Amino acid sequence: MTVIEKAADLTGRILIAGMFVIAGVSKIGTFAGTQGYMASAGVPGALLPAVIALEVLGGIALILGYRTSIVAIALAGFTVVAAFLFHGAPDQMQQTMFMKNLAIAGGLLILASRGAGSWSLDARNTRLSRPGSVLRNA
Repeated sequence: MTVIEKAADLTGRILIAGMFVIAGVSKIGTFAGTQGYMASAGVPGALLPAVIALEVLGGIALILGYRTSIVAIALAGFTVVAAFLFHGAPDQMQQTMFMKNLAIAGGLLILASRGAGSWSLDARNTRLSRPGSVLRNA
């Protein structure tokens, strides 16, 4: 794998995951308002701490390339559910947001199937788990 491919994998993870980290952190500052918005869509506001944890911790895990497949699948599922719950209105803006969420979920599923790439904790852990790898990677 070339340096450009490795850098592209890392950059792609940062771009996808950054959105989740920023969204999760912003929900902390607008906690009550976000709970109200969730309730207006029929989602219990009590789920907000779990949403924040998934977005922030999941986003950080993706950036680091840690347990990438599991995290990417969880975030893809979350993103599809959010699309249907919050962006199902017939107006053009909500349809655009709906399609954006589905596109992000698609990217996350590709990430889940292909892995984080060479510059990730997943790759490091795989290298270190091979017999004799401690000596080779010292």
